[in-house]
This record gives sequence, C-alpha cells and structure tokens, in this order.
Amino acid sequence: MDERYDVVVVGGGAAGLSGALALCRARRRVLVIDAGAPRNAPAGHVHNYLAREGTPPSELLAIGRAEVTGYGGEVVTGEVVRAERLDDGFRVHLADGRAVHGRRLLVTTGLTDELPEIPGLRELWGSDVLHCPYCHGYEVRDGAIGVLGGPLGVHQALLWRQWSADVTLFRHTGPELTDEERAQLSARGVTVVDGEVAGVETTGGRLSGVRLASGEVVARNALTVAPRFTANSAVLRSLGLEPVEQEMHGVVVGSYIPSEPTGATSVPGVWVAGNVANLQAQVMMSAAAGLNAAGQLNADLIAEDTRLAVEAAHEHVLAPADEHDWEEQYRSHPMLWSGRPNPPLVEHAADLAPGSALDVGCGEGADAIWLAERGWQVTAVDFSATALGRAAEHAAARGADVATRVTWRQADVTAGLPRDGTYNLVTSHFLHLHGDERQRLFARLATAVAPGGTLLLVGHDTSDLGTAARRPHAPDMFFTAEEVASSLDADDWAVVVAEARPRPAHAHEGEVATVHDAVVVARKRG
Repeated sequence: MDERYDVVVVGGGAAGLSGALALCRARRRVLVIDAGAPRNAPAGHVHNYLAREGTPPSELLAIGRAEVTGYGGEVVTGEVVRAERLDDGFRVHLADGRAVHGRRLLVTTGLTDELPEIPGLRELWGSDVLHCPYCHGYEVRDGAIGVLGGPLGVHQALLWRQWSADVTLFRHTGPELTDEERAQLSARGVTVVDGEVAGVETTGGRLSGVRLASGEVVARNALTVAPRFTANSAVLRSLGLEPVEQEMHGVVVGSYIPSEPTGATSVPGVWVAGNVANLQAQVMMSAAAGLNAAGQLNADLIAEDTRLAVEAAHEHVLAPADEHDWEEQYRSHPMLWSGRPNPPLVEHAADLAPGSALDVGCGEGADAIWLAERGWQVTAVDFSATALGRAAEHAAARGADVATRVTWRQADVTAGLPRDGTYNLVTSHFLHLHGDERQRLFARLATAVAPGGTLLLVGHDTSDLGTAARRPHAPDMFFTAEEVASSLDADDWAVVVAEARPRPAHAHEGEVATVHDAVVVARKRG
C-alpha cells in the first residue's frame, strides 16, 4: 500500500469493487481493503445478475478485482478497525497496525446474517438453509420446503409457495395464526406444523428433515429462515455514524446506516453502498449502488480539486520559502511525503560501499533511513523541527541499529554545511531555492564530497514549467541537469548521469501527468 489515495474503499464485495472500478476509470488513486469474508461465500452461485447468472461468488470477486487492478487500482487483504477524520481527509487503521490516508471513504462492509439459535442451521447456511427466494428459490423449486416461523412466517410461507407446492410452515415461536391467515395458507396448500423446532437432520451432509422438540422429524430438503440483518458498522461508528433499525411489515428485521440516494452519509467525505446501507440489496443492486456512489464521490473530488487549483493559482510560489513556511506545511499534514526513498537514490547508491553521507533537505527521513539500513553513517539536515521529529521516530521504529546511524540536524542549509570534504555521499532532492541561492548551495554541496565520493542532486527540470502537475510557480526554481553538470570542474569531477528523467505525477485535477526530474550524479576524482 502507498501512503495516500484519493479514495479508500473499505469492503471488496460487489458494491466496493464496482465503485472502485468506476473511480479507477475516472483516473483516481484507489485502494480497496477487504477482510476476505464475503457474506455470500457459502452460496454456490450468484443469481439475478444480468450476463453473470450462475457465476460462483468467488469467481465474480476475482473478475472484479482483476478489472480494478487492470485500471491501476490496488486491492489488499486486511481488516479495517477504525477511521479518523483529518483536515485533509481520513486516516484508515488496519488491525495489523498499517494505516493509510484517503481523501474520501467509500464504505461497503455489508451485513452479518444473525441466524436463529437452532443447532445445525449455520452449517447448512447458503446450501439448504436459505432466506431469499429470489436468490435460491429456483434451485429448490418443486422440493420439500420448510419455513421457520416467526413474526413474518405467514408472509414467507406464501412467498415461497410460488416456487413449490410442497411448503410447510413450522410455527415454532411465531405468533398464533389468525383465522384469516389459516384460511390463506390452506387455500394455497401450505401445511402448518405447531410446536417448537429443536434442530435439523442431515443425510450425507445435506438437509433431510426438521426435528421438533417433541422428537418428531418432518422430512424437508430445504429450510428457509429469517435472519436478523445487522450492518457491519464498526468503521462507520468510529466516525460517529450509528446504525438505525430497519422495519418490514411492522417488524424490526435488522439495522443499516442511513444515507442519501447518492450514498453520502451525514459525515462529509464518507459514502456507503451495498448491504451496509440497504438490507434488501442483491448483488446486482449492490454493484449499481457502488457505481452510483462512485460518480458522486468523483464529483465531490472534482469540486475540491478545482478549489485547490484556484488557491494555488493565486499563490506566488507553491513551495514553502523559509523555516516558518515549512513548519506550517508539515504541521498541517499527518505525513507530507510517501515514506519511501527517492528512486534516484535507490538506483545510484545501492551499489556504493557504505560510508559517511550527508542528506540535505531530508524532510521526514526516508532517504536517510534507507541509507542507514544499508550501513551508512548519515548526517540529515532540514529546516523543519517537525519533519526531523517524525524522521527520528521513523528511524527508531526501524530499530536501534538504524537509529544510531543517523544524526538529525535542524539548520538553514543556505547558511552553511557541516564538515567540508569528508562525506562519501552528498545527496539532495527537490530543494526549493531560487537561482543564485541554489547555485551557491550546490557549489557548497560539491565541496562537502570527499575524494572518490558521489554527489547526487535532483530537482524540477525546466521542461515542467508548463505541466499541470503541482510545481513551484517561480521559474528560477527549475533547472536542467546539464546546467548543474557544467558547473562542476571537469578536472575534479566525472559526471556519471546528467539527464531529465520522466515519471508520473498527479495534477491539480486528479489526472496523471508526466513530469521530469533533473538528475545529476557525479564522482569526485580521488
């Protein structure tokens, strides 16, 4: 998983995957987190899904996941335990300690079928113990069907009579039947059996009968029950969204999370779809609800992207300019960068023998930690005390061997650097400095490299001045690799790389743009 996404989808069933697919096709960064326990797993096939009729549930999910990942989405297995609202979105926490940031949430966690407390029902659930005639009625047509009585027993018995002439209503703990109800059941040929049900009988792992408390066994090959449908709402509860009871024919049948027809909840930025919001939704309805919510989510993100673009257009310089600005940037985000080392560092330092390194503008410490993990002794320098505090915490989390190899220093690198000529590697990525100031700093960085050492400098190439991706608005903050390489004395330096390197980046509107990094790698002659 990466650190930040446009949308985190919690739940990878039909609703979640359908929503994720639409959002990926809208070129959003999407992560689906699924606990791997779909409600319909016990069922043999999915029904009433146009063009997918009879598809096994696991196969449908596999197809959906492949479609989502095919458009660039990510699907991971994990259990989300809670989410917290932040100024710029949500932090989603998993049971294994992982956490990710999403600008928006689509929660499609479904529901739990709470079965009556009768021995044997759970083991046959989804095969011979059923609840929905539209999902399973055709498969047990003309069979011996039993209906476990309850507040809606008569309604269910008359409903299931459409699929078979051999229907028996076990009144069980349901209410006494009225004369009118008995007349209706009799007219439709539905048999009524009084007495409480104590269990079920099986033969060869399949239902063969319903056992009454009296010991009598009534032969049946299918039994329908009315579960309580309870919304899986733990994640939503952590955000202040409480489920409400759902009534049907005056009887409470479960709970759900209220939402608008679009799927939007009362918490801005949180949408729901599928059974967590609609207890009666079958697979196709859930998929449609996920698609509907995705469209509304994307529209909401477009509105935010537009607002941010307007704000950025009115700023003279997007990048922070001094210590105070950088502090504000770091304090306003739980994590400003990805937490991964910069690719040019990984590429060009992986084969270097560990020694002493200077990381200038280290931010939250990903590059310095990567070097320390490989045996380097690193001095990491940055403006921001907040960034350095986070970096030290990240290093400590990697263990004492890593943490003791890094010295974190708060300093203005334009005012001076520690220990000239003593570092085997000097590296700096994306320092936002204006032309003359940058040139002076790069010259000082070069003097900090020991003979035989490596200088690695990366910044925004001038070809990005017209890109839609988020970049500083001051032209003199951009440079070319050739410009930097030509400033190095050829008698003292061997330039290994000087190029504009393309990579994908996100634009204001959420689209992916190609940007270019100016990459310079040079070896100091010994």
